[in-house]
Parts: sequence; structure tokens; C-alpha cells
Amino acid sequence: MKKRVGLFITCLADVMRPGIPMAAVELLEATHFEVHVPMSQTCCGQPAYNSGDRRTTLALAEKFLDEFEAFDYVVAPSGSCMGTIKTHYPDVLKDQPDLLRRFAALQPRLFELTDFLVRVAKVAEVPGRFEGEVTYHDSCSGLRELGIKQQPRQLLALVPGLSLKEMEQCEQCCGFGGTFAVKYGNISAAIADDKCANIKATGAQAVVLGDLGCMMQIEGRLRRQGDNTTQVLHIAEVLTGKR
Repeated sequence: MKKRVGLFITCLADVMRPGIPMAAVELLEATHFEVHVPMSQTCCGQPAYNSGDRRTTLALAEKFLDEFEAFDYVVAPSGSCMGTIKTHYPDVLKDQPDLLRRFAALQPRLFELTDFLVRVAKVAEVPGRFEGEVTYHDSCSGLRELGIKQQPRQLLALVPGLSLKEMEQCEQCCGFGGTFAVKYGNISAAIADDKCANIKATGAQAVVLGDLGCMMQIEGRLRRQGDNTTQVLHIAEVLTGKR
């Protein structure tokens, strides 16, 4: 019997770039897991949590548990959303012993997409192809909360035709930070300018990453600078060739 994977597609991907969760489904199904996408899913609660709204975050955490705890694994194509769920839900649920117990049982089965493909599915080939050079941006939450570093690079090495050219300060923040980009627009833009300069210095035709918030920040800044050629791609799009 196939093991069941619940895909948490994330708000931004659903609204802004639905091809990302579709690519994630293709990658997961290719590893012979049974993929399910609960249609009632909404937000992980990250915006509320970061804004100090614990009541809303708690309600969304309980909703997430109700929707996903029955699956063998839960996967999200976003380091920031899965980082919120896996590392911050224990704080959100600390005064709810029953919910905390349920989450503790689920926590080891929670994975960011590239981490799941490498560590659980042990992917040895991917369907996509990319002719040219790319560079990779390490998104803050995935890197610092979930340890996502080598996993995407290991997967990119499987893509025929693709050459990875590392940028300077690949682990430096892009300046998005959710509401940070709204509250501190000038600072956010200056950080993004540094990131864009490092991307362009590589000469790569695309920057690849695993978090849609960072994608929106970087692509928006590149386009405002007049760069309409550098592609900004989610790793799932590259691994499937769907972009």
C-alpha cells in the first residue's frame, strides 16, 4: 500500500503561482506516494504569529492538525510555512496539552519539499531539464529553521543541462520578511538590492529558490531595476521543467 502524503500548498503559491504546488504534486507522485491535497486548507498562521495575534494562530494550528494529522507525511513547497508549522507551533500550542500531544505525534512527519525528496523519497532522477546556469538563494526560514541547504543543491545536480553557479552571500536575507517589507520598505529594498546585485554578478540566467515570499521580493526588485530577463524560479518548477 502506498504511503499517503498530504500536500500543504501554501497561501502565496495558491494565489500567486499555482504552478508550484502542481509541480510539487508531479514530483511527489513520481516517487510513488499517494498525494492528497485537502481542499479546506488555508493559512499556516505565519502572518498572524509574526504580528502577535496568538488567537488566530492557535485557531489555524488546530485547523491544520484536523486536516493533516492522518497522513503518513505532510509536505510543503515552502521553507517559511513549514518552518512556522514545525518550529513555532509548539510555542503556539504550549497551553493546549491535547493539541500539543497531537502535534508532537505529527511533528516528525512534517517536511519541506526538497528535504522530503532527498531524505524520505531518496530521489535519484527528476523529469525536468534546464539548459544553462542558475544560482541558488537560501531562504532564511528554510535554512535557519529547517536546515535546508544541501538538499536543493543535491536535487539540482540531477537536472540535465543545468549548471549551478553560487552567488556571493547566498545565505543573506532578500529583505522580504513578510510584514517587514511593508513596515520597513526602504530597508527591505536596500537588502533586496544587495541580493539582486549578487544574483546578476553570477551571470546566471535564473535564480532558483524554495520560498514564494522570497521569489516575489526578488523578482519584484529585479523588474523595478529594469531586469526583465533574469528568471526567478521555484525549485519545483526547475525539477519538473514546468515554468
